[in-house]
Amino acid sequence: MEKLPAWFALHVKPRHEFLVQTEMARNGMEVYLPAVKKVSQWKDRKKRIDFPLFPGYLFARVLPISDHFLGLVKIRGVMKILSAVPGHPTPVPDAEIITLKTLMTSDKEMDVHPELQAGKPVRIKRGAFQNVEGVVSKKGEQYLLHVNISMLGRCVTVKMFADDVELA
Repeated sequence: MEKLPAWFALHVKPRHEFLVQTEMARNGMEVYLPAVKKVSQWKDRKKRIDFPLFPGYLFARVLPISDHFLGLVKIRGVMKILSAVPGHPTPVPDAEIITLKTLMTSDKEMDVHPELQAGKPVRIKRGAFQNVEGVVSKKGEQYLLHVNISMLGRCVTVKMFADDVELA
């Protein structure tokens, strides 16, 4: 029985998704990194940048044989191939990759912070409320959150960008 190429999810070092993608493409490997445009803010400006839909992960399509798996993990920045059973990489069904690619080509807004849900405790990373902890109360417009912050026995609702908070 001939083995056919399959998609596998790769866990990569933080902020190495695009580097790994470039290296894999340079080596002639089929790679897929779903990315969305989002606003990134610096002190002096805001800019729309590509951001991985699944930070720390991308997909590679290879033959499911040990030599090909070894080739993947030797790429600088790749930490491991995801597997349900240790030592046996688990393929991602083609249908899931096709669905993901279809979603990415649509003009629908993507939620790049699905872990930020109502009731989850968060910490504000920057701005006037830096390091203050609160609870997500409601999702607003794209990438905006309403965070309840208990200060002096009062509750204040602050409209925040999802980029400005992290799970506490």
